[in-house]
Amino acid sequence: MGYDYSSLHEIDDSTEYTRSYDIRHIAEIKHIGLGTYRVLKDLDNYILDKKIEAQFSKWDEQWNKIELRNKANSEKENNLSVAEEKSLEAKALQDAVANILHHTLDIDDTVDWESLKDFRKFKTPNPLIELPNELKRLKEPSSPIFREKSTQPKSSYFDPKLTFIDKIIPAFRLKKESKANEEFNRAFASWEKSVKETEAYNNSLQSEYERKLLAFEEGKDNVRAQFKELEKEWMLQQEEFYNQQKEHNGQIELLKEKYFLGDLRSVIEYCEMVLNNSEYPDNFPKDFDIDYNPETKILLVEYVLPSPSQIPTLLDVKYIATRKELKESHLSEAQVARIYDESIYKITLRTIHELFEADQTNALDAIIFNGWVEAINKATGKLVNNCIVSIQAGKTEFIEINLAHVDPKTCFKNLKGIGSSKLSGIVAVQPIAQINKDDRRFVSSYDVADRINEGDNLASMDWEDFEHLLREIFGKEFNSNGGEVKVTQASRDGGVDAIAFDPDPIRGGKIVIQAKRYTNTVGVSAVRDLYGTVLNEGATKGILVTTADYGPDAYEFASNKPITLMNGSNLLYLLEKHGHKARIDLAEAKRIQKGI
Repeated sequence: MGYDYSSLHEIDDSTEYTRSYDIRHIAEIKHIGLGTYRVLKDLDNYILDKKIEAQFSKWDEQWNKIELRNKANSEKENNLSVAEEKSLEAKALQDAVANILHHTLDIDDTVDWESLKDFRKFKTPNPLIELPNELKRLKEPSSPIFREKSTQPKSSYFDPKLTFIDKIIPAFRLKKESKANEEFNRAFASWEKSVKETEAYNNSLQSEYERKLLAFEEGKDNVRAQFKELEKEWMLQQEEFYNQQKEHNGQIELLKEKYFLGDLRSVIEYCEMVLNNSEYPDNFPKDFDIDYNPETKILLVEYVLPSPSQIPTLLDVKYIATRKELKESHLSEAQVARIYDESIYKITLRTIHELFEADQTNALDAIIFNGWVEAINKATGKLVNNCIVSIQAGKTEFIEINLAHVDPKTCFKNLKGIGSSKLSGIVAVQPIAQINKDDRRFVSSYDVADRINEGDNLASMDWEDFEHLLREIFGKEFNSNGGEVKVTQASRDGGVDAIAFDPDPIRGGKIVIQAKRYTNTVGVSAVRDLYGTVLNEGATKGILVTTADYGPDAYEFASNKPITLMNGSNLLYLLEKHGHKARIDLAEAKRIQKGI
């Protein structure tokens, strides 16, 4: 494939404010080669980094196997061993899907607190270990090779050889003696000159050697000083490493202590660790959100389920020798639909089982599980995000169930779980309860209704007051059955001015409210935008409120959709219903806008 492994990894880090009382670190990581991704979350950024490292290591191992297999496939084109290997992999994946529920029954889902701690040793070696090797790289100067001094000439070497004649004739003898003496003097002078030159040369060599030796010693001192500085840095790194490790382990101990004391955030964090430890086939998504009510001891889990397209369909691969090709056998659509439905029921029961089994402090009396799927609606061809299963299970009742011998669907239905007859159709159901009321877009609201009177023109009031007026009136409307309405920030609302939470199990859910303080007729584009927002928010309904009215195309588009259009007359009626009177004069509002 020619991939650079470093280019296979993608990390999108962010900080997600999921509740009003904590900051959660979240990272979406991707492996380009495998075409897969995971969303990892944690309150502790250090733990999150370790999760990311572990996942990338696992993915790289898988990618390496694929690379090796592709290489073998190119070298031994379409051979039998490749077919057998793919068939074994396909069977292993099919078995993994079939055993989704039974897989967890042999595992203790209780979190091992010690395994969360970091006991690694600081592996970076002390740089002083390399000091001897570095000193050896410095070349010590060789001792100089001095010149030897020439031998001093001896006068006896120059004694004249006298003949008989020289001895009896003084003049001859004196002449030879004088010549011999001159030769000796010349030799001696030459020797003295040579000695001086040799001494000068040797002195020069000695000086150069001493200079190089001094430089060599200075070099060693510099290297030692550099390594001393490196050692200081190393000691600081080592100290920081163990300080971070100590801090991390302390946080784990603190989390454990708070968990056993029933601390709200710690219970949530513990349950998230339980679900993060749960292993599923790699192509299944793994994302969820959790909330916990310490008063009722109910844990609410919003879980992202696999879509039908993520169910593995490959059964086996055979090598057709006559064609020199591999032939794949796949599950039929009916088989995929059946396996998908079974898998969803199994994931639901497995998640509840894991959380109850891991509950060390009896913090959970019940669990509400909402399973969400993002998939293409085959009827409309559009991407939808629907809750397809919702169930509330009490701990006392659930732990008595022998999951090893149940039929998952029958068990789900017996627990009064909500879901369509064919889950593969991705038919939306109303969740028993939902979290996310602490939507980070919400702002503090204020009352407006008591400040208006019959003479106030709603079409010309301050737009922000108008939004809070709607929140107040709809709040009174929904509060009668325990509902709640919140106002969102205008700069970040994405088309949402208020959100209502209706607890009614049949008609309730999340309701998006949008305000249009208009003086002109509202066109179909505004209704389309609201419908898109409803789908994007995963809401059950949308309400569009205006001081004006709607065009026929707007009413036509809203027909047969979960959208309610309220015009100025409807708004005045709702106000009067809750004891407030006002008026709407569009012409007057237009004149005010124009400054007339």
